[in-house]
Amino acid sequence: MSTITESPHEPAQREHVSARGDGGTAVAGGIFNARQLVTSLPGAFRKLDPRHLARNPVMFVVLIGSVVTTLFAVADPSVFGWAVALWLWFTVLFANLAESVAEGRGKAQAASLRQVKRDTTARRLLADGATEEVSGTELKVGDRVVVVAGEVIPGDGDVVEGIATVDESAITGESAPVVRESGGDRCAVTGGTTVLSDRIVVRISSAPGESFVDRMIALVEGASRQKTPNEIALDILLASLTIIFLLAVVAIGPMGQYAGQEQDPIKLIALLVCLIPTTIGALLSAIGIAGMDRLVQRNVLAMSGRAVEAAGDIDTLLMDKTGTITYGNRRATAFYPAPGVAVADLAEAARLSSLADGTPEGRSIVDLCADQFGMDPTPSSAEKAGEFVPFTAQTRMSGLDLDGREIRKGASDSVIAWVCDIGETVDEVVSRTVDDIAQGGATPLVVAVVESGRAKVLGVIELSDVVKPGIAERFAQLRAMGIRTVMVTGDNPLTAKAIADQAGVDDFLAEATPEQKLELIRQEQEGGRLVAMTGDGTNDAPALAQSDVGVAMNTGTSAAKEAGNMVDLDSDPTKLIEIVEIGKQLLITRGALTTFSLANDLAKYFAILPALFSGIYPQLDTLNVMRLATPESAILSAVIFNALVIVGLIPLALKGVRYRPSSASKLLGRNLLIYGVGGVVSPFVGIWLIDQVVRLIPGIG
Repeated sequence: MSTITESPHEPAQREHVSARGDGGTAVAGGIFNARQLVTSLPGAFRKLDPRHLARNPVMFVVLIGSVVTTLFAVADPSVFGWAVALWLWFTVLFANLAESVAEGRGKAQAASLRQVKRDTTARRLLADGATEEVSGTELKVGDRVVVVAGEVIPGDGDVVEGIATVDESAITGESAPVVRESGGDRCAVTGGTTVLSDRIVVRISSAPGESFVDRMIALVEGASRQKTPNEIALDILLASLTIIFLLAVVAIGPMGQYAGQEQDPIKLIALLVCLIPTTIGALLSAIGIAGMDRLVQRNVLAMSGRAVEAAGDIDTLLMDKTGTITYGNRRATAFYPAPGVAVADLAEAARLSSLADGTPEGRSIVDLCADQFGMDPTPSSAEKAGEFVPFTAQTRMSGLDLDGREIRKGASDSVIAWVCDIGETVDEVVSRTVDDIAQGGATPLVVAVVESGRAKVLGVIELSDVVKPGIAERFAQLRAMGIRTVMVTGDNPLTAKAIADQAGVDDFLAEATPEQKLELIRQEQEGGRLVAMTGDGTNDAPALAQSDVGVAMNTGTSAAKEAGNMVDLDSDPTKLIEIVEIGKQLLITRGALTTFSLANDLAKYFAILPALFSGIYPQLDTLNVMRLATPESAILSAVIFNALVIVGLIPLALKGVRYRPSSASKLLGRNLLIYGVGGVVSPFVGIWLIDQVVRLIPGIG
């Protein structure tokens, strides 16, 4: 299995969750500023183009109603006619405003990204080894370019020669530079980032206009967002309801004539607009754009809205052990001294032998000595006088020769062989400790010293996979959502089970190969479940392509990024949990506002229908529970409320309904209680309050 190691130290990740009083976490909504309503008005006016509104059947009907009402108002001027026409236009404008605000939230991000995507001069490598300077826009897929310290990488690609530190802050927002090198899973580079040191040769993997920066710009501006299957299905439902209500309203005219009362066309148009699901029809596009925007805020590039929605419906979550559930490298966790050796003496020898060990494991030993015994993590001047023996793949040992002593620490078989070559034996207690640690899934390191020609084993250091703090709680939250978690690792089953039990995952796949991962995903999908996973290497590409939500790491290979339908620019595998929560928040927001809209329309019946027919059937006046002043004031109040509620819900559509891990039944109950009941009650209050003002207008009240 591939691992991700950006730097020797665990990078500080930005938090994108808000604290909750119950000790859990909840996905925070996006930032909303009321000033955005004003700055987005020009865009809302531009969207009055019928060609744009034709893609939204509900609002297209409202547009036609606005035009027809305006014509009637011109032909037969009245305060009521002009007031209804004006507020119908406001309804269309406010619907456009919701979408314009959602798209406008990405304009600042797009402007920042365009600063990154400035045209650069590239030094293209020719077949004879020479270079030629060309514009970055002239590069083709497969071209090789040379980039040295201080230069900007001209396009997305893979490092095929050399190693360098790269500043990716313009893309990921992280200030710490990262290492990119040829081969392995850290070879991918992004156009617009800057090389800080050394020299690399990059093979371009994307054509001009198709880089990650280009796709992010299109994404945050909403230009590349396509409707998801759920949105299309909801559009069909809303269009069907609109047609049904249209036929019903058209039938009211002849019914009124038959009953002896001619119906005012303006009143019928107002009735139609108030009965069709204008609220969710106006906000549907904004909800989808805002959901994509929340991913961009977390530095996740989604190739399609379908992937975001699928994340909200995930049933099974596959996660790599290393770098996701545990830290990227094993860490020293305990000292086991040999018989007759004090633990402090073992720790001191372990520290001295690890000062020259630049591996993460070696540094963790020094850190453990500092934490448990207060030992200085840096060598003193006297220690610097000794001869450090660095760790190598051949010896698998590191150490220090100081004051006639040779101190060594390393793999158990290497150090034991070193001791035996000198002619000494190893205590059985030490051998049993080594075996016990290995059988427990950890890694034993042996510490020994040679002094005056005699070798002595001082004890054993245990290196363990350290489960990240809070990961068990996150898995418990996923379990509460009904999501099954599976840990995938190349470790042996014994080690895998120990980590799985500690982390609290539901299942694990040990000694996993690419074929086994792919087979596991297919088995889950054949059972009707949606699967999400993360990956960064070429060996992860088949599984990423097969999974319903495949999140590739930006540090990974081009094959992995092309196979997945999301790319995490921060290369944080644990972000998959957040992506699932964002997807669920998107679905919950859409469901909540759909519930509110339909319940809202139901309540408006009581405002308009009694007003329309009270002249024919006086008994219907008993349904006028709000005691609205006149039929005209009732209809106009309902139209005004219908328009204003769209503006009032824009912040909720953009921020999203706060999501808390819970079962589907609890979420449904909360949804019906808050947005169902709220959707019924709010029109009664809102229309009544508006009527108190409207009734004062001459010609209406």
